[in-house]
Amino acid sequence: MEYVSTRGGVRPVDFEGALLSGYAPDGGLFMPQHIPSLDRDTLRRWSSLSYPGLVKELCSLFIPAELVPRNALDELIDRAFSRFRHKDVVCLSRLKDGLNVLELWHGVTYAFKDLSLSCTGQFLQYFLEKKQKHVNILVGTSGDTGSSAIESVRGQKNVDIFVLLPKGFCTQIQELQMTTVIEDNVHVFAAHGNSDEIDEPIKELFADVDFAGRYNLMSLNSINWSRIMVQIPHYFYAYFQCTPSLDTTPLPVVEIVVPTGGGGNITAGCIAQKMGLPIRLVTVVNSNDIIHRTVQHGDFSLAESVKATLASAMDIQEPYNVERILWLLSGSDSRLIKTLMEQFNVSKRLKLPQDLHRKLSETLGSCSASDGDIVGAMRRCWEENQYLLCPHSAVAAHYHYSQPHSIPRCCLAPASAAKFQDAVLRANLVPQIPPEITALTAMETRSTALERGRDWAQELRGRIKAVTQQW
Repeated sequence: MEYVSTRGGVRPVDFEGALLSGYAPDGGLFMPQHIPSLDRDTLRRWSSLSYPGLVKELCSLFIPAELVPRNALDELIDRAFSRFRHKDVVCLSRLKDGLNVLELWHGVTYAFKDLSLSCTGQFLQYFLEKKQKHVNILVGTSGDTGSSAIESVRGQKNVDIFVLLPKGFCTQIQELQMTTVIEDNVHVFAAHGNSDEIDEPIKELFADVDFAGRYNLMSLNSINWSRIMVQIPHYFYAYFQCTPSLDTTPLPVVEIVVPTGGGGNITAGCIAQKMGLPIRLVTVVNSNDIIHRTVQHGDFSLAESVKATLASAMDIQEPYNVERILWLLSGSDSRLIKTLMEQFNVSKRLKLPQDLHRKLSETLGSCSASDGDIVGAMRRCWEENQYLLCPHSAVAAHYHYSQPHSIPRCCLAPASAAKFQDAVLRANLVPQIPPEITALTAMETRSTALERGRDWAQELRGRIKAVTQQW
């Protein structure tokens, strides 16, 4: 299994090469050269597996045993999930009115990104220890990625992690989960800008190929293929939990509703679908609706500004993983993708070619939700089930409540409501706060301010150089 850039300008790399990178040197994103296809017998056999069992089977398809022997891979995945609070790692809640909620948030930081990042952190350690290598991880976060990434590598001697958070755009709890980690290898920057603005210096540093190579720069954002790979099992587990039978021909279809920000999770869903899983995918967004407009009208263009919403982790205007989806649907046409993305990078506006838009709208349904819709879904779910949804999960629940369905449906829940107390209060509900989250408010914090108007890329370069000199 080799990995190629969506823009076709670099030689294929193996899994280790894709893992220890950010953007590909040509500006694209790494994808597997070949997507494995699964038959009915495999699906039937996998249907009885636990969630960790599915992660092991799927990862073994994308990580050759020559790189990581299967017994070592299984041990790494077991270690990754050892800190999860739920015995099954993830949990399906079956609620009234056919609302199935797959809770993906039982990790350390109460967010679904703990699933992929805990595994990716273990894979990273495996290769770094083997080669006695040190890396600098550069991460931008809209809320949850930063804390999950920090937890996956905190205290590790062969890793330094640099996290940029958008000051004032995260919840207090999300920010504290990052700034209260007082470890020598953790460097948190509070940037006075939004999620898209903090992505710019990160792109600039990865585009500087000499700098990225000299300082062993890599990313744990969902530009990293490993993040996408470990999210593919979400869809298999959701399908096996919700399908009425595996004995009919053709196999029943299950609709999976995916709250979407940067697009990594929905990309994993598209790959699962291409592997042969009979699912219908719906991407749901908040008022920052570029993905919804792209699916409905082929209009991949920025709005005038990012809108602050209750579902703050989805307040993103440039969902970079759309590039992976378009590459997949174009039949791996890297020349086309390079042309389209270069056009978008210049003008921030793109009208998809008619054939590509048709394939996208056949692959994905879509919906956008206002803050009023989010509050309404949170309140209704509580009134009917005494079940608290986070505002991102409520975007999926809004779709469920507003769209009749004739086939089984599963809504992915990316975070616990405990992290979003303001949204819970806006819905006139009472927050339920675990003691470990309450304790954050009394802890020491540490971060470096990135003021608006300063050269953030240059400040990051300086800190990375200074830290590297201490190795």
